[in-house]
Amino acid sequence: MRKLIYGMNLTLDGYITAPRDDISWGVPSDELFQWWLDQELAIGLLLYGRKLWEAMSSHWPTGDQQPDATPAQIEFARNWRDTPKLVFSSTINKVDWNTRLFTGDAVPEITRLKADDGEPMRVTGATLAGAAMRAGLVDEYEIVTHPVLVGSGTPFYPTLDNWVNLNLVETRTFPGGVTLARYEPTR
Repeated sequence: MRKLIYGMNLTLDGYITAPRDDISWGVPSDELFQWWLDQELAIGLLLYGRKLWEAMSSHWPTGDQQPDATPAQIEFARNWRDTPKLVFSSTINKVDWNTRLFTGDAVPEITRLKADDGEPMRVTGATLAGAAMRAGLVDEYEIVTHPVLVGSGTPFYPTLDNWVNLNLVETRTFPGGVTLARYEPTR
């Protein structure tokens, strides 16, 4: 059975974007960027909602060709292109870069994918991850908290039907006061 991981950068008040999809508060240090790269290298399938897919696919296909790209950014871009991706959306009709599109109900499809053998999967995007969380499909949370309060935006945590009790399995501090807390649900 495949593991499903939900992890993103978020503000101290729990948002993955500030109003108007602003993510300028979350510029990672080189050390944090390398940590994210190391995590992504272990992922066998990336699951995207439409909004995050559009953001990622607008930069990373050519991210390694940017004149100021660091070695880690070059490796991230290449890995991003090579890693299989599945976009869940009923409003777009075309995807590129080793990606396929799924227009149906995400929960049964993610459940089916989890039942397969293989490398871990990462679910990204608040709406898609929220559906996976409510269905009890998330096996690990990677919460990278930046020391900033933005007041509103897109929340990392969806409204849930039931409590989810978690076990802390790792903590780490990065430059600039950024912290990682990694949790697994108590089952």
